[in-house]
Amino acid sequence: MLVKEVMTRGVKCVHPGASLQEAAARMKSLDVGLLPVCGDDDRLAGMITDRDITVRCSAEGESPVEIKVADVMTPDVVYCFEDQDVQEAGRTMQEKQVRRLVSSTATNA
Repeated sequence: MLVKEVMTRGVKCVHPGASLQEAAARMKSLDVGLLPVCGDDDRLAGMITDRDITVRCSAEGESPVEIKVADVMTPDVVYCFEDQDVQEAGRTMQEKQVRRLVSSTATNA
């Protein structure tokens, strides 16, 4: 089975300059706990989770209106290709100790 057969399509991004309040509102409206962060060039710049917002902002007493996504996002993103086998993607997740992968539509050529 290939990654493209099990992946979520039509994923929405958040901009690095958006406030954490905006990111949290988008997560709420989409009913998700993770958003890809995409810059002006629509390229992946990182990932932000609901836990990032809570631990890196709220727990520190910071304002989610003033803190930007870029300040708390994880910039190093582990990814796979949609034409990869899911078992290979699973091994990557295990090796990198991550729960989610971003998929690229580029081929593994």
